[in-house]
Amino acid sequence: METMQLSRLVNTANPDHVLNEASTIVSMAFSEFDFETLNRVFTDIVRLFRGDYPGYRECTTEYHDLKHATDTFLAMARLIHSALIAGEHLTREQVMLGLVCALMHDTGFIQTLDDNVGTGAKYIDMDTKRSIVFMENYITEKRFSREDFNDFPSILTCTDLGAEITEIPFASPEIELLGKFLGTADLLGQMADRTYLEKLLFLFYEFKEGGVMGYDSELHLLRKTREFYDMTRKRLDRDLSGVNEYVRHHFRVRWNLDRDLYMEALEKNMAYLNFILKHHKKDYRDHLRRDGLVDKLNKQKPNHE
Repeated sequence: METMQLSRLVNTANPDHVLNEASTIVSMAFSEFDFETLNRVFTDIVRLFRGDYPGYRECTTEYHDLKHATDTFLAMARLIHSALIAGEHLTREQVMLGLVCALMHDTGFIQTLDDNVGTGAKYIDMDTKRSIVFMENYITEKRFSREDFNDFPSILTCTDLGAEITEIPFASPEIELLGKFLGTADLLGQMADRTYLEKLLFLFYEFKEGGVMGYDSELHLLRKTREFYDMTRKRLDRDLSGVNEYVRHHFRVRWNLDRDLYMEALEKNMAYLNFILKHHKKDYRDHLRRDGLVDKLNKQKPNHE
């Protein structure tokens, strides 16, 4: 099992597989759970990103896409499971809240049907606020329990890299823990993805449309990703209280692996990025081949705009 990698555990390209695995994880913690509601929310989020949800366009951002939402959801389930193994106390209702927040955390990038200018990337500086609005409307429309879902804004805010976690008014230690789990799951879900480096090229164009300053080219963003990695490690350790370290418990119990497969995958991505920046600065696209993503980019942006 030493050769086992994160990407081999679950086919995360298939949303149904992700939901099945998350449900298995929750079942390991609770003999009874409201899987009907969880399945309904998951299905609605898949519909939303695919353009099948009333009033909304399909997802138009290549980095902040459905797979990132489901990767974050799965990472959230694993972190929650890990914490419960370690002796933290979370109720079924709190677990549901955390999982739904994970699914909802980037809904702010989705455009309404009448919003046909550009892509959702133009909302990159306000996506968390828009996600809060979407979730507010959703839980109202679906008549979810206000008591159970009242604290979702503070949890979602933990995914905002500009937010000071210490200044968020958490209602309880349990809600704070869920918020830190989500902030952690958001980072791990994207940076441990096997196509993280390929997707970074698409992120450059999202930044460009959203007016994010400081990135002159795809290559410049790749270079600055090393700085982002350093910042991420500090945020995980300090602002998010190192809750990522819980996840070894999950992999030990679920897969008999006493390892942190998220950090292993993240470190491998960074090692390959360093290799590209050292040896292939001029032809970096040729060395990012996973899942045909760069072939798609070559058709959209053939001249490294």
